[in-house]
Amino acid sequence: MAILDLFFPKKCLECGLSGKYICENCLKKVPPRGWTSKTAYTIFKYEGVIRKAIISLKYKYSTDIAEELATHLTRVLKRENINLDEACLVPIPLHWYRYNFRGFNQSEVVGRLIAKKMDWKFIPDLLIRNKSTVPQVQLTGSARRKNLRGAFVLNPVCVLHSTYYILFDDVLTTGSTLLEASKVLRAGGAKRILCLTIAK
Repeated sequence: MAILDLFFPKKCLECGLSGKYICENCLKKVPPRGWTSKTAYTIFKYEGVIRKAIISLKYKYSTDIAEELATHLTRVLKRENINLDEACLVPIPLHWYRYNFRGFNQSEVVGRLIAKKMDWKFIPDLLIRNKSTVPQVQLTGSARRKNLRGAFVLNPVCVLHSTYYILFDDVLTTGSTLLEASKVLRAGGAKRILCLTIAK
């Protein structure tokens, strides 16, 4: 047990049970998702303890929550045989201003852990968000697409060399963010892309 656990014991974010932020009983209550298209896979429905874990990670940064999420996500990926050879996980980046304001990128934090557990390469700076956009949650579908147009560019110092690129984000809504990022990767020469998200 970590010293911090003595003073700030972990409790399930949904039911309050001591021990973990995501207890197995509450996790079982969250419906699974799966393939939302031929190139997009979502692990869970955005509700219950998963929703609370994502929100807590995003706004109350906790590495323990990230570790638990990554463990559960990896378990599903292995069970569903989504274990791609020579794959490279690329987190959806934040604009530098938002990154500096928040201090971290939740997709990068969880993505790094998943890549390590799945033995995938991890390139957090392959994509650069060169345009500060309005938060997507405030916009409708068409406005989201317009908002993201031209938001991403390839990092000029990175070279596309992997067989498979896995674009990773926390929550899938309309898919506009992942679609725009996929276009940039394809324009740079990527042939096979999987969009992976924690929840929808």
